[in-house]
Order: sequence, then structure tokens, then C-alpha cells
Amino acid sequence: MTTTLRPGSARSRLPPPPPSATAVELEIPFHHADVLGIAWHGHYPKYLDLARTALLRARRLDVEDLRGLGFRFVVSESFLHHDSPLRYGDRVRVTAWLGEVENRLEIAYQLRNLGTGALAAEGWTVLVTTRADGTLCLETPPEILGRLRVPGPPPRSP
Repeated sequence: MTTTLRPGSARSRLPPPPPSATAVELEIPFHHADVLGIAWHGHYPKYLDLARTALLRARRLDVEDLRGLGFRFVVSESFLHHDSPLRYGDRVRVTAWLGEVENRLEIAYQLRNLGTGALAAEGWTVLVTTRADGTLCLETPPEILGRLRVPGPPPRSP
């Protein structure tokens, strides 16, 4: 049994990342900033995608792995709360971890400014599994569940 990561209200905090979380670090590039030097909010989903990709690759569930198994992941829901702005040149750690996986994949995220230590944003995405022909899987297939339950790499140190 796993616990859902999605809080009851939009402003509830997520639990802290577990030891099995995966993290990527990046620097906010100039072309992601507005005239005030602040990273445009529309780029944040790209940062989440980098962490989600690393999380799924660590479990052998990248795009080609899924295709080989005959499945696809489709984003069905996403949420992001911004706590403090990221600016051009900021170094950021984006951490991703799994929540519920039996019927859908809940992936939680935390974006932390490495220079200030401040929480920049947190949120989640929900992925559903489909067969290659687009048919929705009402439960996560065993071939995928087995890979999801393998612990991921330890989180990266600051």
C-alpha cells in the first residue's frame, strides 16, 4: 500500500523527499528569464520533466524502455506551487520521487535554490499508463510495477 502524495488542499505541503528520490541540478539560463531576471513560470514544467526523466531512467522506464514493454505514460494532472522566484544564474536542485503507483504514477517534485537554500516550488504530476494502441490501463501493469518498486539512487548531496 502506498500513500498519495497529493495533499488535501492546494496549499498543503508535500512530505519531504524520501531517500529513494532522484535529483538533478541545473542553472537557470538567460533565455529562461524575463526582463526582471526572474525565471518565467512557464519553464518550470521543463525543470520537473528533467527530474522525472532521471527518476524513470533509474528504474529502466525511459521512453524506449516503455515502448519495448508495449506501454506509454501520459500526463493526466499537474500542479505546481511557487514559493520564491528563481533568477537567471541560480543553481537549482530539482528532486523527484514516487508516491502511489498501483493505479497511476504520482510523482512529487521539490525545487530548491542551491544558493539561498530556499524552497522555490513544489508540486506533482500524475501519469497514467496506456497500451501502445492508446487503451488506458486501469492498473499499472506488473512489468512496470516491478521496475517502480526497485529503490532508486540515493539523493545527490548539496
